[in-house]
Amino acid sequence: MIKGKAHVFGDDVNTDVIIPARYLNTFDPDVLGQHAMEGIDPDFSSKVRKGDVIVAGSNFGCGSSREHAPIAIKACGISAVVASSFARIFYRNAINIGLPALICENAGGIEQGDEVEIDMDSGTLRDVTGDRTYGFRPLPDLLLEILEDGGLLEHTIRKMRD
Repeated sequence: MIKGKAHVFGDDVNTDVIIPARYLNTFDPDVLGQHAMEGIDPDFSSKVRKGDVIVAGSNFGCGSSREHAPIAIKACGISAVVASSFARIFYRNAINIGLPALICENAGGIEQGDEVEIDMDSGTLRDVTGDRTYGFRPLPDLLLEILEDGGLLEHTIRKMRD
């Protein structure tokens, strides 16, 4: 179960605002996390608490294929991104680094700061503040395994050891 505060964004949030290009000279998660979403909200990373969730509209993560974007989001403490749709490469990069990217087409009622809970097993997103429950597309077992292992690299290492 994921529990945290919702940070709400609209449609077409691109990788340039998720992590501005001036920070692409590092892969250090701590540095990237300090600048997550800086192109939209310069104070974003200081507002996030471990377990918080991004809730967004359509086409989240559009733009370049940089892995820096989901790394920055995860490193600042965000535990999942929920959107009505994702740019394909962002979605894949998020799963690869162990950040749940969940497609929920009707979560528009969630507001900034609402307390939310995500149950990956039941495929539900609960807005505790607004007392509403939304369904999201369940992830296939393989993607759940990758997320549980912390990302694709960790998953591959575990599989090679088994």
